[in-house]
Amino acid sequence: MFIQTEATPNPATIKFLPGRPVMGAATAEYTAESDTGNSPLAKRLFQLGGVKSIFFGGDFISVTKTDDALWDQLRIHILGILMQHFTAGLPAVEGVDIAVAPTPVIPEDEDEITKQIRELIETRVRPAVANDGGDIVFDRFEGGVVYLHMRGACAGCPSSTLTLKTGIENMLKHFVPEVQAVENAAEF
Repeated sequence: MFIQTEATPNPATIKFLPGRPVMGAATAEYTAESDTGNSPLAKRLFQLGGVKSIFFGGDFISVTKTDDALWDQLRIHILGILMQHFTAGLPAVEGVDIAVAPTPVIPEDEDEITKQIRELIETRVRPAVANDGGDIVFDRFEGGVVYLHMRGACAGCPSSTLTLKTGIENMLKHFVPEVQAVENAAEF
């Protein structure tokens, strides 16, 4: 088994590609070892030390290191754990059917503008952001402002504000004139 690695725009995050599905259409994010109950893989990665967060995407794993950890030392240990885990045929997260896409909870009374924003996020933004080892999830549309959650490599990325403001905001404003701004929901 060969696991590829890719740099991401976030220097603290590396994207690992095991060459097989990790989560399919689902995603999972872990920001502390105490939250890894359904993922022995995430638990093992946190036990290495130096791991700040883990994001499982469709066919990749993004690992964000702590400020004091060094990639030269951490990367080889992460590769070893991933190789062992996937060679054994184990799932990244127990109890998740990666062949079935999770159904997002959409309020029945959601207006047409919000539906259009959600569709643009799902079809244009999320696939592009996944290429960089992250994810962006719609939170809400309120007072002309779209609030999004940054996950994986996007969370804490130095260029995430630029991505939100120049990329996503401009695209949404173009297609949905009611959008006045895009903000990171974690900051509000």
